[in-house]
Parts: sequence; C-alpha cells; structure tokens
Amino acid sequence: MSNGYVFSYDTVIGPIRIAENGRGEIDWIGFPLSKVPEKEVKETEAIREMANQLDEYLSGKRRAFNVKLDLKGTEFQMKVWNALSEVPYGELVSYSDIAKRIGNENASRAVGSACKANPLPPIVPCHRIVRSSGIIGEYLGGKSVKEHLIDLEKRK
Repeated sequence: MSNGYVFSYDTVIGPIRIAENGRGEIDWIGFPLSKVPEKEVKETEAIREMANQLDEYLSGKRRAFNVKLDLKGTEFQMKVWNALSEVPYGELVSYSDIAKRIGNENASRAVGSACKANPLPPIVPCHRIVRSSGIIGEYLGGKSVKEHLIDLEKRK
C-alpha cells in the first residue's frame, strides 16, 4: 500500500516535487537537493492543484494558497510554522522576531532549524524570515530561490 504520491514539475524557480499523503492532502514540497519521500510517482488531482497554485503564485497572480495540507512536526516546529504562516505576503521578519512571537525569545537558532525542516515551502513561508542584520540567510531551495521569492513579493 502506498503512503502517498509524489510528482515533479518544472517552474520558474527550477524543478520542484510535490507530495500528497494518499488522502488528497499535500504533505511535502521539495527542491532539487531535498530528499524525496518514498512515495509512488503519480500526478494526483491534489498535486496538480498545488502545482497550479504554485505556478500562479510564482507568476504574481496568487498571494495565498487554499489546498488541504497535512503538516506534521514537533510541537516546537508547529509553533514556528504557524507563526511563519502569519507573516503577511511581502513582509520580512527576523528569526528572533519569530522566536519572540512563539514566546521563546532565546530560540532564534532553533527557529532557523525549524525553518530548515519546513516540509511545505513556500506554503509555510520561511522565505520571509531573514537574519536580524537583514542578511537573507539560507533557504531550502538555495539563496537564489529565496531572493526570487522575496523580490516577487516586494512587487505586490
């Protein structure tokens, strides 16, 4: 029995892979260097819809996503990801800002680790998080992808 499906697409930011859990809920989006979950390769309706919404987002036609998600992580990761999801389109905040929002102002590095573990970029918008110095920092898809997403959203 399959634990879901995964399918690949070419986008303006490079190849991405989208996975769903077998119940129509998106549970992973990955960039070329991401480890692909062991799932059957198949394009499902949920994956196709996610790909369409990502394409609309990347072309500047969409600011929010409305697909069913299956987001799983530790309690701390979930707090971070929920806080990230509240950062408005086109705005940037620091890792320390997120740490303060979740009630743990000394957890900036742990916030960075939670961003690195984010299974749903850019749906959970960790690209909107920068260092306090303003340096953009790392990103799952690479710095050039993070810069592209930040620039895209600056055009509001």
